Amino acid sequence: MIETRHIEFETKGDADVVDITRMVVNAVRSSELTDGIVVVFVPGATGALTTIEYEPGLVADMRRALERVAPEGEEYEHNRRWGDGNGHSHIRASLIGPSLTVPVVNGELALGRWQQMVFIDMDNRPRRRRLLLQIMGETRSDR
Repeated sequence: MIETRHIEFETKGDADVVDITRMVVNAVRSSELTDGIVVVFVPGATGALTTIEYEPGLVADMRRALERVAPEGEEYEHNRRWGDGNGHSHIRASLIGPSLTVPVVNGELALGRWQQMVFIDMDNRPRRRRLLLQIMGETRSDR
C-alpha cells in the first residue's frame, strides 16, 4: 500500500517550530497501515523537518543554535540577487533537511517517549505550509 496525504497549517516564520506529531499520527491511523513507514516532505526551500523533545526550553535552544549557524544579519549572495532577505532561511533549511522518515509498527509511529516530529519554518515571514506525507507498507487487509 502507498497512500499520499497532505497536512496544512499556518506558521509565524522566523524559525517557528511547529509540533506536527499529532497530525502525522492521525494521518497514519486513518490509513490503516499496520507496518511500514511514513515519509513527511516539505515542498519548499525554507522549511525543514526533524525530531525534538518539544518543550519551550529546547525550542528556544534550537532557535538560538540556528541563529549561530546561519545568522540572519549576515550578508548572503541570495539576498543580493533576489532582495528578499531570506538567505539565512535557505541555509538553515538545507542543513536540517526537507524530509523525515519514521517507521510504523503495529499501526503506531515508532517515536521515543520524548521525541516529537517538528516542522521548522525558516522563512522570514508567516506562511501557510502544506506538507506531503507518503504512507507505505502493509495494511490489515494485506495480512
